[in-house]
Amino acid sequence: MKMIIAILKDSDCDPVTQALTEQNFRVTRIGSTGGLIKRGTGTLLLGVEDDQVDAVIEVMRRRVASAGSSGGKRATVFVVPVENFQQI
Repeated sequence: MKMIIAILKDSDCDPVTQALTEQNFRVTRIGSTGGLIKRGTGTLLLGVEDDQVDAVIEVMRRRVASAGSSGGKRATVFVVPVENFQQI
């Protein structure tokens, strides 16, 4: 299992979240500011199986690209291994 942490421009968060949920990925959104993109940002958290990582990143890539680019980075994505996962 992997945890995907994606830091996006605030304006990209809603379209990306919508696209991911349409593909049946569960997403948690956390408001954030500053950091890697240095403006209003949102952080998306997704727990996915290893074989779903590429699909999630592709959905993000397509949705961010369709929002148009004013230059510069629009998202930073981390993929982190998860040793233990429990729902309580």
